[in-house]
Amino acid sequence: MHTYLHGHAAPVVAAHAARTVDNSAAYLAAHLRPGMRVLDVGCGPGSITLDLARRVAPGEVVGIDASASVIASARAAAEAAGDSRTRFETADATRLSFDADAFDVVHAHQVLQHVPDPVGVLREMARVTRPGGLVAARDADYEAMTWAPAHPGLDRWLELYRAAARGAGGEPDAGRHLLGWAHAAGLTGVTATASVWCFADDTARQWWGGQWQRRAVESGFHDQVVAQGLADAGDIAHVVDGWREWTASRDGWFVIVHGEILASV
Repeated sequence: MHTYLHGHAAPVVAAHAARTVDNSAAYLAAHLRPGMRVLDVGCGPGSITLDLARRVAPGEVVGIDASASVIASARAAAEAAGDSRTRFETADATRLSFDADAFDVVHAHQVLQHVPDPVGVLREMARVTRPGGLVAARDADYEAMTWAPAHPGLDRWLELYRAAARGAGGEPDAGRHLLGWAHAAGLTGVTATASVWCFADDTARQWWGGQWQRRAVESGFHDQVVAQGLADAGDIAHVVDGWREWTASRDGWFVIVHGEILASV
């Protein structure tokens, strides 16, 4: 992985820790069975990983991430949940250390958009998946995001995000490319779907808009747009104003479109 655009500032990790199978991997849920062995690639603080483990118990689940600090958070979450079966390891998704055919399901959520070679990562995911197993991936498509009310600060946020993501070696519109990447990786039996996150009530607006007010000034996104020469303090303030006004609006509505793939190996 090149630079991870979001980084691991507190508001980023907190947002990632709110993810579950139901809200982030529902397309995979019906395929999970007790006793399966599952690998969660780019597991972050481990909330999806631990949910996968509950669903496949007594099977084994392993979560990997490139960040040692976020792996420490995942291990703490497992201990707090009383889960001593699930393992978390620092690892490189482009060179997995596991043997071929080691897992029944290999899953990645919001990972392929951040790597310079998503096709190569999918090949690695398939390599460690047993014959008859599944490779599963879900990624956002930033250009497809939409919201109301309109605000130039949010327009600027999206422009900066997409430029910074590409400058960091990623593809922010990954959702639309998953099917093509899967085919390029040699995967067959690929089913492509889509789903959304929608933030449209007071609680959701405060959560989504509130975190982006913070992330615009204290996350990897902020550091990258400044380091890449894409924005100055005035641009950042404009973005924060846009998020603040959206969060305060009773008409605030925001939809994130995700692409999804399930591939048989």
